[in-house]
Amino acid sequence: MTKPRIAILHYTVPPVVGGVEAVIQAHAQTFVRAGYPVVIIAGEGDQDALPDGASFLHIPEMDSQNEQIAESTAELEQGTVPQGFESMTSRIRSALASALDPADTVIVHNIFTKHFNLPLTAALFELLDAGRITRCIGWCHDFTWTSPRSGSQVHPGQPWDLLRTQHPQVTYVVVSKSRQEELAGLFACPEEEIRVVYNGVDPGALLSLSAEGAALIDRLELLEQDLVLLMPVRVTQAKNIEYALRVVAALKARGIRPKLVLTGPPDPHDAQSMGYFRSLQDLRRELGVEGEMRFVFESGTDPEEPNFIGLDVVGDLYRVSDLMFMPSHREGFAMPVLEAGLVGIPVVATGVPAAEEIAGADMIRIGEEEEPDRLAERILSWTEDSPVHRMRRRVSQRYTWQAIFRRDIEPLLGGEEA
Repeated sequence: MTKPRIAILHYTVPPVVGGVEAVIQAHAQTFVRAGYPVVIIAGEGDQDALPDGASFLHIPEMDSQNEQIAESTAELEQGTVPQGFESMTSRIRSALASALDPADTVIVHNIFTKHFNLPLTAALFELLDAGRITRCIGWCHDFTWTSPRSGSQVHPGQPWDLLRTQHPQVTYVVVSKSRQEELAGLFACPEEEIRVVYNGVDPGALLSLSAEGAALIDRLELLEQDLVLLMPVRVTQAKNIEYALRVVAALKARGIRPKLVLTGPPDPHDAQSMGYFRSLQDLRRELGVEGEMRFVFESGTDPEEPNFIGLDVVGDLYRVSDLMFMPSHREGFAMPVLEAGLVGIPVVATGVPAAEEIAGADMIRIGEEEEPDRLAERILSWTEDSPVHRMRRRVSQRYTWQAIFRRDIEPLLGGEEA
């Protein structure tokens, strides 16, 4: 089975800086990671600035700043169709026909609704009319006809009317519901004929995740969870891990998706330590939280091999966690309290020295005899009352590029071929 070949078109692409260029970069990177062959076709750009695995094809006449195109646009903005418009359209059409011949799906950014290169817009319409492009997505970020700044630069009639014409072979995509309403009004079509696909964020880049940390976070599916609790401790009886497992079971019983991650290992050379570790695995199984509680020690690329991580990856885990959880019986100091404070996530801990003396009232303190069910209720109450937590979860679950790709973009690309 092979995945559809994707062609992405715009006037310019990276290293040119711009909002649309940034979206194209993110799309290309996401497509390549998902195994799709990608070619990016533009009038200005550089292969070295694009994601590894995406190829670049340069067609100079696609650039809005190309000398001939810029001259043509200047006349068109005054309401005059240049004498060379048809020949320019023909040249672009010929170049695109050859470039797009291997593509199964063509994604066109802004060219269908912006006036910056009308010969290019006309060439694409002609290719669509001729059946040379069979699956096309028009990603429409901006619209000249409804823009207060550029609306005066288009005029009734052809070729300007192409920018407000809904081609039947194009699936139109906009980046917000307000844009959906605006484009539906421009096309005089029902709003449901325009798809809404929001822009996204790349957690790896934004949170400066290491490659190892990002891979671990992906394996543990931390970004998809409702609540991520981090225990940055070793596997010892002093850490009261049994209690943590019961809290996670209580959270799960309340209908949310929690994930408890314990970063430190047992001592693989100490029979007593490994025996305790195995007893925790047994308890985890009894409580039905094998998927909800994970030891980093057992979460490597090879499940049969122990996994050890450094402080840099622990830092990655802090940055994607919702709270630091430390139900320890005793601690000499409890450095994770300071680490959580610096990263900016809440502390849930017993009254160990650093927690009691440094965090004080600025933490969720675990009572000496507090039942796991009661603590689970208090933690959930905090999540419900925290707008920061609610927004963080909403973005991590729904608005990363990976989530958007799986939910909204991949269904538009066409299925795998035999």
